[in-house]
Amino acid sequence: MNNISPLKNIHINGKFGNFENKKDNEIIKISEIKNIFIFQIVKFNNSKKKNSDLKIDNVSFSDVLNVTTNEITRILWMAPNNWIIMSSKNLKEELINNFSNTEFAVTDISHSRSILELEGSNVKEVIKKGSPFNIEEMKKNNCSNTTYNGVTVTIDFIEPNLNKFRIISLRSFGESLYHSITDASLEFGYKSI
Repeated sequence: MNNISPLKNIHINGKFGNFENKKDNEIIKISEIKNIFIFQIVKFNNSKKKNSDLKIDNVSFSDVLNVTTNEITRILWMAPNNWIIMSSKNLKEELINNFSNTEFAVTDISHSRSILELEGSNVKEVIKKGSPFNIEEMKKNNCSNTTYNGVTVTIDFIEPNLNKFRIISLRSFGESLYHSITDASLEFGYKSI
């Protein structure tokens, strides 16, 4: 089975909006993150394991509203005893071997999400246009669930120096989210990559 990107026919490379006579960092860069493995881990109430002892791909599980990471794996805290693991490496076997199905629910949700990565000096302004969340309070490796123009999303703050964020939605809302984000970015100019 081939993995078909949620934005395969929507995300088109090029420059759009008010990009002329602007420096590269003033233009918002928008890319789709694809070909990534995503797993949801939920710890059952009967589990004897402490959250502080949980680890995958040598990355400890994050605590409230935080992300733990290495070069290829990010673990996002989603709710109490509930995490999302995103990695360019397939961690399925490691998850099966280390997380008993009597203590944890491990679900492969790789094909159920649409992920946009935004980078540039005006990204926070774009997020403010569609989300009630106070984006100014976020720090590197923070994450939060919120909405963007009515679409439920998770915002993951990747890198403050580049002002880089990932916005994650259900796959079925990916196209609507993409159009909302790109429409909000026209004022600043954006480059689809």
